Amino acid sequence: MAISPFPWLRVGHWTDGDAKTGCTVIRFDGDVVASGEVRGGAPATREFALLEPTRLVESINAVCLSGGSAFGLAAADGALTALQADGIGYPTAHGVVPIVIGMSLYDLGVGARDIWPGATEGEIATRDASQEFDLGLIGAGAGATVGKWRGPDAARSGGLGFSVVAKGAVTVCAIVVVNAVGDIVGGTDVAAHVASGEFDWPDAPSALRENTTIGVIATNARVSKTECRTLAEAGHDGLARALVPAHGPTDGDALVAVARPEVNADLSHLRILAAAAIEQAIRVVAVP
Repeated sequence: MAISPFPWLRVGHWTDGDAKTGCTVIRFDGDVVASGEVRGGAPATREFALLEPTRLVESINAVCLSGGSAFGLAAADGALTALQADGIGYPTAHGVVPIVIGMSLYDLGVGARDIWPGATEGEIATRDASQEFDLGLIGAGAGATVGKWRGPDAARSGGLGFSVVAKGAVTVCAIVVVNAVGDIVGGTDVAAHVASGEFDWPDAPSALRENTTIGVIATNARVSKTECRTLAEAGHDGLARALVPAHGPTDGDALVAVARPEVNADLSHLRILAAAAIEQAIRVVAVP
């Protein structure tokens, strides 16, 4: 069980344990500034263009993480419906339009190949959102696996991880679904092991495909949309420290950074915190 460090951030899940798939909705109460970055070569995303610092809308209402590959992006429709019914969204002349960012991972070969979350399941997850939420093989992490580059027999469970780091009044948390082709690495010096020839290379690497690590970085720091983009970039640094290999041509690795401007912070310190939060959230998944 995890607890959100912010009263304005809540997390909800829908899980199909038999089909090994699901969705997770992170919803934000009130205005948050947001941006994001994709570093994987094969992302499955929705509304990601809105996160560019040059786009009109600065605030988002929710992020929907889902299994089911591109099919699972439909879960964001349910989040949209639930938020609109509550009167939450970007104000327009003819009503509010909720801003929901979607990111999906490939889990079709783990459980059922023809079951994935859709709008109904996304709405359930949105309504389920709470400051207390479960981790592991739940929600979007239900069918997540890691270590697949060493062959199908070496694949093991991934899942949904969470961490909180802080420096004084500045807090950063990370919610990550780890579905990586590579391994979750600990504090080992990968570069030194590669250089010395001691790195544990797979004897016959599997095809590097059908993988994705996706997540959200959230902070109470007062930052701009452009600086949120910087935090998403820093989060990917943490991802690359915790996963080997990372950001491959068939990965869908993508991160969204959101901020509720409450306290002042040094951007250099925030970058370190963001990277550490993602790195730790990924490594938590490897703990039995």
